Amino acid sequence: MTFNLLGKVRIPMEVKELILQAEDIHKATELVSSRLEKPVIIENKNFELISYSSSFDDFDQTQQKTILSKKCPIFIIDRLKKEGIVQRLEKQSDPIRVHPMEDLGFQQRVVIAAKHLGHTMGYVWVQESDRLLETEELNFLEEITAHLGKLIYDQFIKANVKEGRKEELIWQALHHEYGSESQFRHDASLAQLQIPERFSVIVFSVTAPQYKYMLDHLENIVNRFRATRQMFYLKTEFQMILLIDGRSEDRFSSRDIGRDLIDEVKFETGKEEFYHFLIGLGKEYTKLFYMRKSFLEALEVIETANFISPRPETMPREFSKLGLYRYLAALYEKNSSEDYYSEDLLTLIKNDTMKQTELLITLEAYLANNGKGKQTANELFIHPNTLNYRIKQIQEMTNIDFSDFNMKAYLYTELLLLNNVESYYERYKAAIQK
Repeated sequence: MTFNLLGKVRIPMEVKELILQAEDIHKATELVSSRLEKPVIIENKNFELISYSSSFDDFDQTQQKTILSKKCPIFIIDRLKKEGIVQRLEKQSDPIRVHPMEDLGFQQRVVIAAKHLGHTMGYVWVQESDRLLETEELNFLEEITAHLGKLIYDQFIKANVKEGRKEELIWQALHHEYGSESQFRHDASLAQLQIPERFSVIVFSVTAPQYKYMLDHLENIVNRFRATRQMFYLKTEFQMILLIDGRSEDRFSSRDIGRDLIDEVKFETGKEEFYHFLIGLGKEYTKLFYMRKSFLEALEVIETANFISPRPETMPREFSKLGLYRYLAALYEKNSSEDYYSEDLLTLIKNDTMKQTELLITLEAYLANNGKGKQTANELFIHPNTLNYRIKQIQEMTNIDFSDFNMKAYLYTELLLLNNVESYYERYKAAIQK
């Protein structure tokens, strides 16, 4: 390093040329560090360690953790986001000075985004410790980071053409770990991941840990199934998450493929084993930003099915058809906390208990079939006259008005809880004794 007559740092031109000619990110890192006489760390855009200057051993506590774990500590990333540093790095190309965070073992440093082809590939961190970087040094950083961005890009290409990188990208999209759709598409193209034009997310979750062996069977079924249909899946310990690629010109095609897959799994596993799965199918979307939304919708179906376990056959597996089932948990919590009961339903339960009648189940079937007598009688395996007699009894014993849609909707929701959540029914039975 040399100084001009005013004592300012001057970076020799040959140093910059050496860096710009370097084809290895590690060699470039050492050159930058030796000329600035500062510890340097380079991370990718996910704050994972790419390279650091081995000639310096006075890294601060945070940088030491980054080197050991190969990734910047999550609490540091959160603080950088909270203070707007990450957002600024996306918008500006010049270096940013980050002040010390003494409580986190983070000394003052300069950071600059290394970009290539218009996309952020990573970040260059220079620890300032005993001396702040001069203007010429900051300009030097700005001049070389485009080449560093290309070196990160080249390393990305070599290391991430494997299938595992595709899984990582899908996982990040499901968890909104991407700042923009264009950034995701850019990385997906590098990993040779084909992005669907319309898609749905479907999740298979085992009902208990002892059934996780079912996921291996499911994986075999999915691999055969996707021989003729485009889909991608992620497998965790207790779940399989599938991104189903619909036909671009065919609305709801991904949903239809999801239904076909569920039917195939049911056929292949057999009815008894099939019910070891809780299954949720999110809505179809055409924008990648909504991939997480479809994923969360699928999880909501599973959470609802788990809440009213065992899952009734009538409960939909599609979020778009979940209907009143979405509100059962909230209604359960509200009514239980307020010790609320429907007096009409309490009357029917009391009558069924004392006289061995079946008025409660008759009311549920009647409401579920929208008051259609023949359909209800067939479902209950009773004569239409018997149904009419029971409905007349219900009307005489309660204040239920079958012409009041609001009342019918509420009663049906309450009946879903009574018939599918054992503890809720026990509350009603206990109330009879009061």
